[in-house]
Amino acid sequence: MQNSRSSLFALTLGAIGVVYGDIGTSVLYSVKEVFSSGYVPFTPANVYGVLSVLFWTLTVIVSLKYVVLVLRADNNGEGGLVAMLALASQTVKDKPRLSSTLFLVGMFGTSLFYGDGVITPAISVLSAVEGLEVISPHFTKAVIPLTLVILFLLFFVQKRGTAGIGKFFGPITATWFVCIALLGVHQILGHPEILAALSPHHAVGFIWNNPGTSFIILGSVVLCVTGAEALYADLGHFGKKPIRLAWFSIAMPALTLNYFGQGALLLSNPDAVKNPFFMMAPSWALLPLVAMATMATVIASQALITGAFSVTRQVIQLGYFPRFEVRHTSVKETGQIYMPLVNWGLFVAIALAVLLFRNSGNLAAAYGIAVTLDMLITTMLTFFVIRYRWNYPLPLCLLTTGFFFLVDFAFFSSNLLKLFEGGWFPLLIGGTIFTLMMTWRRGRELLHQKLQADALNLKDFLESTWRHPPTRVPGTAVFLSGEPGTVPHALLHNLKHNKVLHERNIFVTVRNHEVPWVGLDKRVEAESLGGDCWEVIINYGFKNEPDVPAALAQLRTQGCSFDSMSTSYFLSRDVIIPRMNNSMAHWREKLFAQMHKNASRVSDFLHLPSNSVVELGSKLEL
Repeated sequence: MQNSRSSLFALTLGAIGVVYGDIGTSVLYSVKEVFSSGYVPFTPANVYGVLSVLFWTLTVIVSLKYVVLVLRADNNGEGGLVAMLALASQTVKDKPRLSSTLFLVGMFGTSLFYGDGVITPAISVLSAVEGLEVISPHFTKAVIPLTLVILFLLFFVQKRGTAGIGKFFGPITATWFVCIALLGVHQILGHPEILAALSPHHAVGFIWNNPGTSFIILGSVVLCVTGAEALYADLGHFGKKPIRLAWFSIAMPALTLNYFGQGALLLSNPDAVKNPFFMMAPSWALLPLVAMATMATVIASQALITGAFSVTRQVIQLGYFPRFEVRHTSVKETGQIYMPLVNWGLFVAIALAVLLFRNSGNLAAAYGIAVTLDMLITTMLTFFVIRYRWNYPLPLCLLTTGFFFLVDFAFFSSNLLKLFEGGWFPLLIGGTIFTLMMTWRRGRELLHQKLQADALNLKDFLESTWRHPPTRVPGTAVFLSGEPGTVPHALLHNLKHNKVLHERNIFVTVRNHEVPWVGLDKRVEAESLGGDCWEVIINYGFKNEPDVPAALAQLRTQGCSFDSMSTSYFLSRDVIIPRMNNSMAHWREKLFAQMHKNASRVSDFLHLPSNSVVELGSKLEL
């Protein structure tokens, strides 16, 4: 019992640092952006109304939708849009067209994650450093350079992994929540009447009296749920109970107290609207508060970077991205990885966002479209899960997801007003990623079709080989191929040039499935082809770590034993096919060819041991 409580405490503390880092720093800019938009006249009634809208936005979107409902839709314990996508598509697999449409929509939502991932660190770190302007206007010129330096250092240390500093995330973020709660309480004690804004009638009254204004400011109100998708994405890391406990016991109370503290400050000092968060603090505490806010935003950004690595690897596993270089930063945790291309690509995009938009106010105009569209997609996928997997009655499913859909759609529609003010930026990034995904996927399909058309049947080929057997040489040859039952090109080249066949031959196909995990009991399927030849299928989920040599070691339990020291791995040659009618546009064909050329070394992907003989035709055909 004691160990269980200790584990729950540790997971809850970890969830505070990783899951709620983004939403915890939203207090830096949410209230400021609502009132600085110029659409809300500064009156006490409007202060009550805006605070009530913020509180009930947190309640409906975060508490009810994500914490209560969406967290239940786990895919074998895993969460995130990719896991939800796999879950939803499986529920309608008997409807191929609907399943493929859902998968397409889900992959588009996944691509939007990168657009949101560029804006969030930029606005968070920039808004924290802007606290220096409250200390002295002389610091204004230093804000952007200092922000870029902090971001560069954050991305520079990624190659060292987060194992060393990750243990501090939870305590630092917990301290941050305590600080923002105390700042709020200090102001609320001066104007306790502000707590009346907890009543929804203030939000309803504000919307009723100002329908047009209310619609417009939803684009700023959505800033208070920055990082809400992380609740679901990090489900597999922490579990439902710690995430829910951290939200209801620490994160939401602290956020509520701080927002209402900012409202109390505005009632007594309307001039504080230019930066109500930092102006809540006494002058002596400003510099420490800026430092604490910067640390909190760095931690929030770190969680997003780690998420980008994880999502990218999942997309690679599903076959929508080339195999980028993956470096493991921990000998204990397989989930702690570093992807250089993703890391520095994100940094360049974030630095560009900081230089392009210059301040957190302009970045706030860019934020919202991508994340609200992601929320809409999550709601839509949730409907298929609760209707076809949980088998709830259709009216209940429509009522539940329909309500959240209307809320999400209202926020998305409002954010469309910011399209030309900066909202195009995350959409451009997301659209570019989606184009790359679809181009790679389509290119692989065409390549697969071409290879299949020219493929030879493996069993027939081996039977003909036994009639006039070539010289057999000691050792084991592992031929990796994209399709079981076909002759790998590497085997043909080996027979043509070397005129020998190893004494033991294993034909391996790696299959990736739309589930997070495939257990060891289902990892390897083996069939004897005679003549000491074996056909092997290795199964992985999109969260599994592909390790072909480790999987092949399981063959010993199925009667196929071999010495890994005398094993050669032969990888089939991929051929960039010429353009064919009804294939791809010429520019996409060129793009696929370049992506194919730049794909990472396959040995990094397979974890081939350094003592193996690896003969590369080109890239692994999976």
